[in-house]
Amino acid sequence: MIAFITGTIEEKSENGVVINCNGMGYEVQTSIATLSSLPLVGEECKIYTYLQVKEDGISLFGFTTVDERELFYKLISVSGVGPKMAITVLSGMNISDLIVSILKEDTTALSRIKGLGKKTAERICLELKDKLTPVGGVLIDDNVIEINENVLDDACEALISLGLSKNEALRLARQNANENSTAEEIITSVLRNMGR
Repeated sequence: MIAFITGTIEEKSENGVVINCNGMGYEVQTSIATLSSLPLVGEECKIYTYLQVKEDGISLFGFTTVDERELFYKLISVSGVGPKMAITVLSGMNISDLIVSILKEDTTALSRIKGLGKKTAERICLELKDKLTPVGGVLIDDNVIEINENVLDDACEALISLGLSKNEALRLARQNANENSTAEEIITSVLRNMGR
C-alpha cells in the first residue's frame, strides 16, 4: 500500500497529476477539489493516496487532505461505487456539503453530480448516513442553509458556458451561495474568487 507520495508536480490535467518522486513519475487521479488545491507544475507537494489493483491494471488516486481520503474510503465501501465514481462524487461538492447532503438524505442534490444516478445517490445515503459526522464546523439541524436549487441551476449553466466542467461549476456555485443569493451574485462571487 502506498500511503502518500512527496515529490515534484511534473504535469497537471483535468483528471489528475503526474508526480516525480526520486526520478519515477506517478500518475495520480484526483478530484477537482484536490487538483485545484495543489501547487503549480514544478513545485513540491505531498499527496495522500489509495492504490487500486485490478486484473486489467493498477490505478493510483490522490488527496491533499486525510479527510477527503477518509470520505473516499467510505464512498467505495458503498455497493456499486468504485474509486472512479467516488472521485466523481468528491468532484461534485466540497466535503462539508457532501456530508450534509448524505446526512439529510438529499438525493436530489447528490444526483445533480454529473455521472451519479438517483439510485446510486439513494444507496450512498442509505449506507453512509450512520457512518458520517459533520466536518468543518457544519451543523446538521434546522438552521442548515437551504439553497434555492433553481438559482443554483442558473448559476451552474452560466459557469459551464464560461468553460467550467459541470461538477466544478456545481461545487463552486454551492461554495459561493447562501440562502438569499441570486444567480448573478453567485456567478460574481465565483469569478471574483477565481481572479477573473
